[in-house]
Amino acid sequence: MTASPPPPLRALVVDDEPALAELVADYLSRDGFEVERARDGEEALRRARTLDPDVVVLDLGLPGIDGLEVCRQLRTFSDCYVVMLTARADEVDTLVGLSVGADDYVTKPFSPRELVARVRVMLRRPRMAAPASTAAETEVLRIGDLAINLEAREVSIAGEPVHLTRTEFDLLAALAVRPTRVMTRSALLEDVWGGGWVGDEHLVDVHILHVRQKLSDSAERQKYVRTVRGIGYRIGTGE
Repeated sequence: MTASPPPPLRALVVDDEPALAELVADYLSRDGFEVERARDGEEALRRARTLDPDVVVLDLGLPGIDGLEVCRQLRTFSDCYVVMLTARADEVDTLVGLSVGADDYVTKPFSPRELVARVRVMLRRPRMAAPASTAAETEVLRIGDLAINLEAREVSIAGEPVHLTRTEFDLLAALAVRPTRVMTRSALLEDVWGGGWVGDEHLVDVHILHVRQKLSDSAERQKYVRTVRGIGYRIGTGE
């Protein structure tokens, strides 16, 4: 009996420039995605609730509810990947955009072909899981009062749940499964984004910052995620 093909991946393209939205949607459709479009933030949130997309390509400069607020609200009910589109390349916009839960960003003008390739790499990227030989022992990793359940993809501190995005969880797990190892940014990119990803290593710093904020892990007292100056990051071990 022939197995049924997997359902198509769903994408939502949100941009108030019809020509650009149509171009991106067309490239995604040609690559096998089921695509819907939205012109503003309110429509984007309505469509996201009904479509349940795998990825949202989201313009930062939307009329009405801007892309940052859309991303914030999206994260309250969806764990989809978010690629932020911005016409402004300054670092502040990038930092703010990623801090509300975006997984990646692309600066206009961009190649739709490259955008689709980056989306594909992001969707293929490996998920952290306990090694098969030690799954029973490492199903829940503990660092002080921080607990990381790899199988359930849940994080808690002293029993209180901590809500992380997919990318944030994967970064924390990549560090936690190697408690004695310092991970460089390039090693974390390889683990979390995958070997085919092309982009800025600065993404790692932004997502680590957001993980720390959610864990209430201050820069002065790095209890859970520690910076190793000039190298990268490691999981906290001890006070």
